[in-house]
Amino acid sequence: MKEIPVYLFLGFLESGKTKFIQETFEDERFDSGEKTLLLICEEGELDYDFSRFAVKNFIAESIPPEKLSLETLTLLVKKHKIERVVAECNGMVPLENFFEAMPDGWMIAQVMTFFDASNFKQYNRNMRQLVFDKIQYADMVVFNRFRNEMDQEEFHKIVRAVSRRTDIVYEYESGRAIYDEIQDPLPYDVDAKIIEIHDRDFAYFYRDLVEDSAKYEGKLVRFKGLVAVDKKLQSGTAVVGRHIMTCCEADISYSGLVLIHASSLPLKTRDWIRITARIDLEYHKVYGQEGPVLKATELDYCEAPEEEIVTFY
Repeated sequence: MKEIPVYLFLGFLESGKTKFIQETFEDERFDSGEKTLLLICEEGELDYDFSRFAVKNFIAESIPPEKLSLETLTLLVKKHKIERVVAECNGMVPLENFFEAMPDGWMIAQVMTFFDASNFKQYNRNMRQLVFDKIQYADMVVFNRFRNEMDQEEFHKIVRAVSRRTDIVYEYESGRAIYDEIQDPLPYDVDAKIIEIHDRDFAYFYRDLVEDSAKYEGKLVRFKGLVAVDKKLQSGTAVVGRHIMTCCEADISYSGLVLIHASSLPLKTRDWIRITARIDLEYHKVYGQEGPVLKATELDYCEAPEEEIVTFY
């Protein structure tokens, strides 16, 4: 099946995504000749000026979020022989709804999220889960209507609590756009002989390890973790990790790493252990692909940490 690239533009109302899409379609460099579906998943009237589009081979469809479905999108693809999709999605609707409606062959090529800087912190306080939802998959977050008196670091920290890979752009009211260059040092020394992970820092370690595994290959790490065992796993194999809250209490989940050990300790699920282990990148069936496998050099029981659930705050 032919793959169809999908470009997602996310944001709450009046965040600037429609303006950006309009400008994108006016750019001759975006005119690849592919039959492009401009999919508007917003309530309200279309406000695009199609006469200004440099992209000529396109079709625009407005589908309210509640009517978005696999059947509807599949019919559009077949009827119009769609080869590329640009989708504008309302920030009040969980992104999972769009993913579930994607036909076979649709592949996310890029995700851009737009926020109005003047009300972003208010949205983050009152609708944290929706804000998190729009940042976690974003390749780029754009803060429109940014003002000189605003502190970039406040916005930066909110985004980085969700994703370290997302690019951040501050677009000032004058039209000047500045890329975020704030450095985020890890709360531990990744070049230490043994990387010591304090209890409060496990979430940062786990995310960085998953996102940039090659950086840790062959290194020794020491931390306190919660054991999970399964009779399907070979003797001497377990999973160790922590419960991480990325957004709110509703999304607390256990994030674990494969552990291989030669200890005679009868490890059981919910045991707390302190381990020192070498990190190797290799295939393991727990992951179903290559991933970080901990090879324990030291292992013993320990007391549970003061805060059993870790966050990025």
